Amino acid sequence: MSGYTGAIFDVDGVLVDSPHEEAWRESLRELMEGPWADIVGETSYSPEKFTPALYHERMSGKPRKAGATAALEYFGVPDIDRRVQEYGEYKQEMIIRLISEGRFSAYDDAVQFVVDVKQSGIPIAAASSSKNAKLFLERVDLSRFGAEGNLHGYFDVDVSGRDFAQGKPNPEIFLTAASELGVDPANAFVAEDAVNGIQAAKAGGFGALGVSRADDVDALAAEGADVVVTDMGTIDLSALGRGELVRKS
Repeated sequence: MSGYTGAIFDVDGVLVDSPHEEAWRESLRELMEGPWADIVGETSYSPEKFTPALYHERMSGKPRKAGATAALEYFGVPDIDRRVQEYGEYKQEMIIRLISEGRFSAYDDAVQFVVDVKQSGIPIAAASSSKNAKLFLERVDLSRFGAEGNLHGYFDVDVSGRDFAQGKPNPEIFLTAASELGVDPANAFVAEDAVNGIQAAKAGGFGALGVSRADDVDALAAEGADVVVTDMGTIDLSALGRGELVRKS
């Protein structure tokens, strides 16, 4: 392998600190305190049990229906098939509101890394399960990072939010991104913050760059990430040209 010829980036947790976790948590709380109050006693739910660990281990990186199902199954909510859609729609309304209020921020280290990777000549793709990824990326101004326009327009390919037959840890989303970039998976790497995203990257034959935003370095490494960082600015850009994911010396 002479070097990486494609780079694929998850969005939520890698490029932006999004309000997805807050939206999932607060929408379930509002449902349990309102329309679903009559079934709370049949579940193990209480607000404090919806922890960051629950979100990152069971929900992060999954399509909306799968994320809703994972939470409701965890809390033993009855009649899940009927409630999943309501929960997902309630969460979507909340996250649109949070985005419009500007309740998210970009990770500067990640945005600069994306710009540097593309300026080094490597084509880039966005690949998030979230249908809200474009809304986030369009609101990130690149003028501070040595580029023009917004982050969404900077990507060569965006496959985010599509209705793939299988979500992560199935690699379909990343394989599609690689295909549309015109690169072989073996010559591309994926940047991911979720365990199931690293699993998907490895299953697809990609290099895997683990981005730890939730004190989960060991968990990402255990799934086979080639390198795990808390700051993407520590990645050795020159090594990408040799097909290596390593930190700067």
